[in-house]
This record gives sequence, C-alpha cells and structure tokens, in this order.
Amino acid sequence: MADPVKLVIFDCDGVLVDSELLAVEVDVQVLGELGWRLTAAEVIERFVGRSETHMLAEIEKHLGRELPPDWQRRYQHLYRDAFAARLVAVDGILEALDQIELPTCVASSGDHERMRQTLGLTGLYERFAGRIFSATEVAHGKPAPDLFLYAADRMGVAPAACIVVEDSRWGVQAARAANMRALAYAGGVTAPDVLAGPATTVFDDMRDLPRLIEAVAEGG
Repeated sequence: MADPVKLVIFDCDGVLVDSELLAVEVDVQVLGELGWRLTAAEVIERFVGRSETHMLAEIEKHLGRELPPDWQRRYQHLYRDAFAARLVAVDGILEALDQIELPTCVASSGDHERMRQTLGLTGLYERFAGRIFSATEVAHGKPAPDLFLYAADRMGVAPAACIVVEDSRWGVQAARAANMRALAYAGGVTAPDVLAGPATTVFDDMRDLPRLIEAVAEGG
C-alpha cells in the first residue's frame, strides 16, 4: 500500500453531485408504490452505493415476484425532475477539483445515462468525459472490487497506486477489497463511524480533499 499515488478515482453520487438525498426521497416513493414501505434511513442503509442490479434483486426478493423488464420507465421522470429542479454539485468539490493535479476518473454504481444527466446538470461532465466508468460494465458491483479494478486498468494504473474518494460503506469496502486507499466523505448521508476502517481516512469537508490526497501521496 506504499506505491506512489498516480490516480484519484471518484464515486459520483454523493461525492461529485449532491444527489443522494434527492434519489432516496424518490426511492421511498417508488418502493412504496411497488409495495415495499421503507423509511429514508432504511433505503440509505440498504441501497446507497449499491448498483441498480442489486436493488432490483432485493426488491423482487422482498415482493416475491419478478418485475417487468420496463418497470423503471414509469418512474424515471421522478428522478429526472428532482435532479433538474434541485441537483447541485457537492459543496466544495469544484474548488477541490481545481487544485488536484493527479489524473482523475469516475467509477459509479449508476449507469452512464444517469451520470451524463447528473454530471451534466452540475457542469462536471466535461471534466471527466472519456474517463467515466459504470458498474454496468463489470460483473459485480460494490462492495466487490470489480469496478475500481476495471477503472484502474482502463486508466493504466496499478490498484495500489490509486486513491478512491467515496461516501458509502459499500464503496469504501470495494476500495479496500481492490487494495486501494480510501478517502471517505462523511458530509453526506452516511455516518463517519460506518465509513471508518483500515486504509481509510474519513473527512467531512470537500475543501480538505486536495490536502488529504497530498498527505496520502506523501505517505502521511
């Protein structure tokens, strides 16, 4: 874990775009209409940071039936409308990105269509265009290491030379499983104690990110 840092891998939702609470609000509504009543806290615990494939499997398991292939189409406008009306970049991330000199990329549980929308709405898409990777491209989503390993491979960097910036327990676990150092943002919906663990630095202000990356890069 002492390799020089050559790449910073960003999660998207909750790290670059402040979408988690907006999505959770809609998730609660959608799940209720499907027949599974969960609180926002329960949705966060079960699904924040996980892939859509995982969420679908859990919904079908709970309901005891398969959902039709196009079931999401009737709800997609709810997410689009919420994001269009209220989505902003995570507080402090623009300042942080302006100061980070290392190569960067995005590796998210969301699909490419969603990232084009959310990163586009917040003016971040062009910063990462061509370096955006989705859990839809790998066999197993977070907390498996597949996505981060895939991103590192596509960027031509060894896993141990990567830092991952995450905000969910599943994402942090995936970073550790990939043998990558993690900077865990606790300024969103996940409590600091849930994020804490080996090879992980927990922080709550994105303006601190450049300094923290530099400290990790220097072995601090």
